[in-house]
Amino acid sequence: MNKIENQTFDEERALYHIKDTEVINCVFAGKQDGESVLKETRNIKVENCQFSLRYPLWHAQKYTLLNSSMDELTRAPIWYSHEGMIDHCCIEGIKILRECSHTIIQNSHVDSPEFGWQCNDITILDSEIQSEYMMLYSNHVKIDHLKFSGKYSFQYMNDLEITNSYLDTKDAFWHSQNIVVKDSVLKGEYLAWFSKGLTLINCKIIGTQPFCYCENLKLIDCEMIDCDLSFEYSDVEAHILGHVDSIKNVKSGLIVADSIGEVIHEDAIMETNGKIVIRNQMNKEHEIEECCCQ
Repeated sequence: MNKIENQTFDEERALYHIKDTEVINCVFAGKQDGESVLKETRNIKVENCQFSLRYPLWHAQKYTLLNSSMDELTRAPIWYSHEGMIDHCCIEGIKILRECSHTIIQNSHVDSPEFGWQCNDITILDSEIQSEYMMLYSNHVKIDHLKFSGKYSFQYMNDLEITNSYLDTKDAFWHSQNIVVKDSVLKGEYLAWFSKGLTLINCKIIGTQPFCYCENLKLIDCEMIDCDLSFEYSDVEAHILGHVDSIKNVKSGLIVADSIGEVIHEDAIMETNGKIVIRNQMNKEHEIEECCCQ
């Protein structure tokens, strides 16, 4: 591969359409304030570089971004780019990763209010992300060991898998479909309203009014802490370890918990036929059925 090393660039499209090239220890900043420094590149490796110019990596194909930084002045640093690897990077543009695909982000820190919109086939590993609207309208995403903080995350998504992660969020998973979350903590308010096909396995859920208006919702061996007014108008199968503060107007399905503070049946605007069972009572009912059979 060709090499470009130890240089500073600030002009418009400084390295436009370079191919088969390593860009090492370079700085993209300066008075000319040029945009799109690495636009339309093919098969490049960018290592130990600093970016402070707008839109640096657009329409790139087959790129690696390693040990590099993109500050808030990059604005929308990576758009319409595919087959990318982002490793050990710090990225702070307001709109990172838009309409990108086949991209891996690992060991990185991202601070971006609009992160990962309308993307496909994204993998995020061992990273920290702060975002107001995380992964809006994106599909086919896998996440492992993510520490996330934000608000309106994972909305209008399809096919998302999250494992071993901590999500401090609000309004997560609204209108999303085919989501699996395992071995993770979900802290927030109004989690997963209007979701379809959401499955949570061995998770800890913290916060008010989760899981309302859901279809095909499953909770397997999950904890629910400070969760009141849960499951309103939802179709749910839930096996909860421990206590639930309150459950309201369950549309259909079965909820089993060790204890429930309050079961609310009032002001329903549709039929609510969900079955709610205290685990000890269920065991006793099973014992009585066995005795009757004998």
